[in-house]
Amino acid sequence: MRYGRILLPVVLGMTLGLGTGFNPDAAGGFSGPVAETRNCSDCHSLEIDEAARLLKDFVREVREVGQAHVPGLFAVSVTGNDGRPGLIYVDYSGKYIISGVTVRIEDRQNISRMEMMDMNRVDTASIPLEGSLVVGDPKAPLKAFLFTDPLCPFCKKLHPELKKVVEADPGIVFFIKMLPLPGLHPDSVRISRTIMCENSLQILEDSFAGKKIPDPACESDVIDRTIELAGSLGI
Repeated sequence: MRYGRILLPVVLGMTLGLGTGFNPDAAGGFSGPVAETRNCSDCHSLEIDEAARLLKDFVREVREVGQAHVPGLFAVSVTGNDGRPGLIYVDYSGKYIISGVTVRIEDRQNISRMEMMDMNRVDTASIPLEGSLVVGDPKAPLKAFLFTDPLCPFCKKLHPELKKVVEADPGIVFFIKMLPLPGLHPDSVRISRTIMCENSLQILEDSFAGKKIPDPACESDVIDRTIELAGSLGI
């Protein structure tokens, strides 16, 4: 199984509305001082079905459960009630849930982001190459998938960087999937359909440049399939 990275220029956040709290007298999930424990997973585990039971009133789906970097906590990858992926923590006692960012003091690393990426890796072999715009050599050994919106200002800033990357390293190719966000850009669906009808990188660049884009000249379900694919990947 091959795993890789999916790029999404728009950072999507999820708010679960969970309470947080700490009671030093209620640390029943810890078996003893951290220095005396061997491996947390030797004594503590949380199955997906149990996590789903604990979180049923807060999230739509529990996707994966693992040991968090922070001792005493499980990291739980979830799909929120808004359909977006997220990460929350459950303490060993199963009495407390924590929603938020965990930062390691020593090097200021965002541990939550690292855990989120580790738990949501994608088998890139499951992503079809057809229905994509291509920047670079399609036969390049390193494939990166980019989900982009033709009216997104962040996507506009990222797009020229793709060509710079490919020029610097011809062994990388970008497959661009049109993922319109009509809630933010109402005309993005129409423009995306036009782009994929013509399979035209130039029309995408014209859209980023603010040029008027004609209506689609064909009937195609490429955009619908990409939206469905993105949903299945938790994007």
